[in-house]
Amino acid sequence: MASLNATLRVPYKTLPDLEIETDVYLPSSTPSTVTKYPVILNIHGGAFMLGSSSMVNKDQVQNCLDRGWIVLALDHRLCPQVSILDGPLRDCRDALAWVYDGGLYQALRAHGFEKFGVDTDRVMGFGTSSGGHLALGLAYGVSRPVAAVLDFYGPASLKDPIWTTPLAHVPTPDVSEEFINRIFDGPVPTVGGMSLEGQGQLSPKDDPRTAFALTKISRGEVIQTIQPDGNLAAIDPCENVSATWPPVCIVHGLADDMVPVHLSRALYARMKDYGVDAEMIEIEGEKHTFAGKMVKGSKVWDEQRKGFDFLEKIVGRGPGF
Repeated sequence: MASLNATLRVPYKTLPDLEIETDVYLPSSTPSTVTKYPVILNIHGGAFMLGSSSMVNKDQVQNCLDRGWIVLALDHRLCPQVSILDGPLRDCRDALAWVYDGGLYQALRAHGFEKFGVDTDRVMGFGTSSGGHLALGLAYGVSRPVAAVLDFYGPASLKDPIWTTPLAHVPTPDVSEEFINRIFDGPVPTVGGMSLEGQGQLSPKDDPRTAFALTKISRGEVIQTIQPDGNLAAIDPCENVSATWPPVCIVHGLADDMVPVHLSRALYARMKDYGVDAEMIEIEGEKHTFAGKMVKGSKVWDEQRKGFDFLEKIVGRGPGF
């Protein structure tokens, strides 16, 4: 995977006891005058409970930069100290509003990048796994949706029995309930645990957050744990599809045994019923979180790139690209 550092890191949201930040990646060539660029919000995976902005796939980030897009890799508050609706989803929607309201451009100017303007008519959402779900959340429940969404195997169809079914192939960590519940000690984090896509591995025996998440996944208790009020209608993309949705592309592996492909197929069918400009790319033989492990230039790489081509078809490239 490419070694790529963010151009800068800035807060997009300030709470009384917490600043929530985003990594900002800018195209390599600085324009000679103020020029507006498309923006893509890149949201990491981690079952809503794990990960950070540093764990996004850097090859995918570079591919976006090569198309002339500004990339924002977002951190967000992690469950279960907050629910999906009040934590991660709220934060990502606030990040979108921050971009639309001029916050991103103000941050760029403050750090000497004033020639990189922001094209607020060409803002996209993209994420993997739980990040794909959160990217879909930028298509509804907001006053101004994104221009397009790219969802990599995000959780959908939350009323499906799979969400309460134990997953025997995910081993339950051999730790105590007291150990995993240590995650409730201290403030709500925006960075924590390992990535389920292969970056930042931590042993469940050493890290309560990682152990907590793997325990809930293996027991089939994720959704009821991190949306305990049962208000699935507010967070399920399938329940919120409408004719006003922006174009959406779904990428999903056919061998996914954590978020089975039939869930995304149900979302795709529902979008088609409403006349949404939707595309679905199914990748043979790939399991959940394949984006973190794929090799650039491979057949899988070429297949998943079609999702970014879909976005480019909607918003175009940045100026000069």
